[in-house]
Amino acid sequence: MKIEQVFKNNQDWIQGKLKTNANFFNDLGKGQSPELLYIGCSDSRVTAEDLMGMGPGEVFVHRNIANMVISIDLNVMSVVDYAVEHLKVNHVVVCGHYACGGVKAAMQSADLGILNPWLRNIRDVYRLHKKELDAIENEDKKYDRLVELNVQEQCVNLIKTAAVQKAYRDRNLKVYGWVFDVHSGKLIDLKIDFEGILRNIMEIYHLD
Repeated sequence: MKIEQVFKNNQDWIQGKLKTNANFFNDLGKGQSPELLYIGCSDSRVTAEDLMGMGPGEVFVHRNIANMVISIDLNVMSVVDYAVEHLKVNHVVVCGHYACGGVKAAMQSADLGILNPWLRNIRDVYRLHKKELDAIENEDKKYDRLVELNVQEQCVNLIKTAAVQKAYRDRNLKVYGWVFDVHSGKLIDLKIDFEGILRNIMEIYHLD
């Protein structure tokens, strides 16, 4: 790939936007008011706005390896706080994807250097759901299920936060868990039981 091509692509994109809306960039410069916060994986095959059919200004996006929501990661916690408290999003999505390299790497018995403490959080998800996962004999299906369970646990981590709990109480904010199937292009709703999870963790994680 030639880097110069990126700037040519940018010019073509600008012209395409202006053809459909002469005020596109003027409007873009006035600010943002997205309804949705998307927390996804950094994988280059998973493009947040494209797979949802949304454009600039419509989604606040955070991406990291294996779409993790870790309480001591100031990056993701700052994104959540800003999106929920200041942008006032009403929907928060954690979106994983099948064939996730981060999830697969977490299941390997190998020293991955600086990735070790990050991937340990995925190994903790396996530990929590070991009985179910060990019962799955097909390795590909096991990885797929771990992807789903990892999304579920990251949703739980979101629901533990003060920002999400307050926004749910004040304006009925909801948290969703999705998986993107890279083999078909489909988005799959895992139908996370937001209110059920909240009820189950309130005794320990209630922050009111």
